[in-house]
Amino acid sequence: MSKSLQDQLLGAGLIDKKKAKQISKSQRKKKNEQLRSKEKTLDESKANARQAMLEKQEKDRQLNLERKLKADQKAIAAQIIQLIQLNKISRKNGEVSYNFKDGTQIKKIYVTEKLLDQISDGRLCIARLGEGYEIIPLAVADKILERDEEGTILVYNRNTTTVDNKENTEAKDSSTDGDDDYYAQFEIPDDLMW
Repeated sequence: MSKSLQDQLLGAGLIDKKKAKQISKSQRKKKNEQLRSKEKTLDESKANARQAMLEKQEKDRQLNLERKLKADQKAIAAQIIQLIQLNKISRKNGEVSYNFKDGTQIKKIYVTEKLLDQISDGRLCIARLGEGYEIIPLAVADKILERDEEGTILVYNRNTTTVDNKENTEAKDSSTDGDDDYYAQFEIPDDLMW
């Protein structure tokens, strides 16, 4: 059996036992350090791989969310088109022009007298469908506004005067109640003459 290099050096008298122990001790330390550094590099590479995987999952989740939002928007647009097409009111034989605003432009459609009165009263609305315009009932316009508040409904005449009158009446009532409470703390003299 062949002897180790350390045993051969001891036999030749080139090193003593104390030096041999130091050498073997330092060699064991180097091996342990190498093993530990390999574990650290393995741990670091695992951590890097895990981090990369988490980042990829987050990116994929964001992409899926964007795709879902786009699909939802397409579905809503399709619902709006379907609502308008199924509920549009015919404008045949329209001889009265009705002007309305579409963005910054003034547009004109021809309607009958009856349709004009209903649009003015707020019972009918005007909606954009592609490059054209259609007249739809108020209930359908409300459904469209629930789905898309901008751009589709161009004329929506609500009867705001009754709503404003109710709000003003309520505001007056609340202000008089507050005034009565404030002035209740003062006594009215008996000898006051008007």
